[in-house]
Amino acid sequence: MTGERLADRAYTAIVRIINEEHLAAGDRLPSEARLAEMFGMSRTIVREALVRLAADGITEARRGAGSYVKRRPSERLGAHVPLDGLAATLGTYEVRFVVEAEAARLAAQRRSHHDLDMIEKRLAALRGALLSSAPAHDEDWLLHRAISEATGNDAFVEIFDKLQEGVMRILRAGVDISRARPPQVIEAMMEEHDAIVDAIRTQDGDGAALAMRWHLSQGRKRLMP
Repeated sequence: MTGERLADRAYTAIVRIINEEHLAAGDRLPSEARLAEMFGMSRTIVREALVRLAADGITEARRGAGSYVKRRPSERLGAHVPLDGLAATLGTYEVRFVVEAEAARLAAQRRSHHDLDMIEKRLAALRGALLSSAPAHDEDWLLHRAISEATGNDAFVEIFDKLQEGVMRILRAGVDISRARPPQVIEAMMEEHDAIVDAIRTQDGDGAALAMRWHLSQGRKRLMP
């Protein structure tokens, strides 16, 4: 088994500890040495898992004091993402931060009138879906894909399409979790998309990239309570 897959197993095992022991934000996790002993893995593997958990906003490291719970994954998340697939699914965000932020930048710089029309149509479809009780993951996916297409570089679309399975799980979960919260959460999701499209409309490349990164970072947070 590869080191990467071992780190996925450690990641899953730590999340299971958080859930099964009902740890709350601020609670301390067992030490790296103790976790390594519990899992039968090296401290290096455990450390890698903790770094990834911190990147996903689930844990945080405190210098000289170990790792603590920062946010618990939403219980509703489990309906869309199996626990043993959580590391890989949330890992798509790392790729999306790089690919989609640059895609938004290039789309703003290069988009044609046809591209913008398509993005506007996808945005309107997403707004209609989000503000109703209808599923909205397909509309969300198609808007993000339209932005990739507007780069004029097929490689962006190919990379985005390869992420589809993981991204669609996240989109389904994100909408489901957000609809169980106050209406302002869905409104914020829509405002984030509006900001991305506004920047593309005005051909503000830096603004589009920043808006996309903000949207993705907020989307990841919405998967937590």
